[in-house]
Amino acid sequence: MNAPVLPHLELINTGSELLLGRVLNTHQQWLCRRLADAGYHVARQTAVPDTAPDICQAVREALTRADLIVVTGGLGPTADDLTRPAIAELVGRPLREDPTVVAHLHTWYAARRRVPPPAVMVQAQVPEGAHVLPNAHGTAPGLWIEVRPNPHSPAGRPAVLIMLPGPPRELRPMFVEQVLPRMQRAFPLSTPFVCRTLRSTGVPESVMEARLAGPLGPLVARGLEVGYCARPGEVDVRLAARTADAAALVAGAAALVYREVGRHVYGEEDETLEAVVVGRLTARRRTLAVAESCTGGRLASRLTDVPGASAVFLGGFVTYSNELKQSLVGVRAATLAAHGAVSEPTAREMAEGARARTGADFALALTGIAGPGGGTPDKPVGTVFIALAAADGTEVQHHLNAFDRETFKHMTSQQALELLRQRLQG
Repeated sequence: MNAPVLPHLELINTGSELLLGRVLNTHQQWLCRRLADAGYHVARQTAVPDTAPDICQAVREALTRADLIVVTGGLGPTADDLTRPAIAELVGRPLREDPTVVAHLHTWYAARRRVPPPAVMVQAQVPEGAHVLPNAHGTAPGLWIEVRPNPHSPAGRPAVLIMLPGPPRELRPMFVEQVLPRMQRAFPLSTPFVCRTLRSTGVPESVMEARLAGPLGPLVARGLEVGYCARPGEVDVRLAARTADAAALVAGAAALVYREVGRHVYGEEDETLEAVVVGRLTARRRTLAVAESCTGGRLASRLTDVPGASAVFLGGFVTYSNELKQSLVGVRAATLAAHGAVSEPTAREMAEGARARTGADFALALTGIAGPGGGTPDKPVGTVFIALAAADGTEVQHHLNAFDRETFKHMTSQQALELLRQRLQG
């Protein structure tokens, strides 16, 4: 197919649960990110309920303008899985039983010592002429259909329809291993595309942009694309170029970012702050313990999400009550009486106590007021004290994280990880 340099690409997510707010539409974010990183731009995203008329209308409209359409969901064996028959009828392709899919279904169920129920065999019904995308992680195959001729395009321009299963554990490997390579062959980019994302913490988005706008300006004039993506406690700086010298342009831009704000850049691409911290502890053969109050175990959870964390993370204490602050990590009753649970002295004693009781090289302690109640004029909601104890002493930071409870807990754990990362970075 003679494709344009950048095909007009649209994404259609099916699922009534998406429109009812029962399920977060992670497909939209995940697919758009992968496509953008590969140099493709999603021009439009649509979510529709699980009804044949709605699915057909969305696909029909997309076929009037798009070169490439990705449809997710509705390929399973239940009554609300209508994507396959609806699209087959729309593009005038009768459904035929595909023997390779039949064999896969029998093999899939045999491996689980089961016989495939008759209802699941509907997944072997494939639109005539479609290319089957095998599903190594489930039962419903993906489908690649070239709509040629395209009766819905005013100019009769051909299009490609890609249908992917709904479960992320099936969709994601199928897209990465099969769809994206096939798409890159069918719709090659005429110029090189390079993309690099630097991840930072501790600097607000507006400040980050202000600090980088001047240094990056000459490279932007040469074709560099700069984007900023802010999340609680983090800012991603996306550097991309689709020019003949794209690799050199992005490398030069990254060097400038490191020069200007490198202290705050903790990683690149999909690295997480907790993974970086665990990696640095591992490299230095140092251990860590935590004592948490206001975060209720969030910090320990983030650390143990990292494979290999057991080599450096000894454990933690969730000391929500004053009694447990005293009995588990040795905070003195006099400290609590004089300064309160949310204070620099209490955070300091929590960290030092956790380190002494576990024998860890480092210990982090967090105590604060998550809200919405419990604040005072001296200690408003969002007040946080974070302590880092080590052999050479204890450092305590004071923050005000005036957010909802969920964001408060994430931000506070983020600040604790960053405090330790900076110490490990020297």
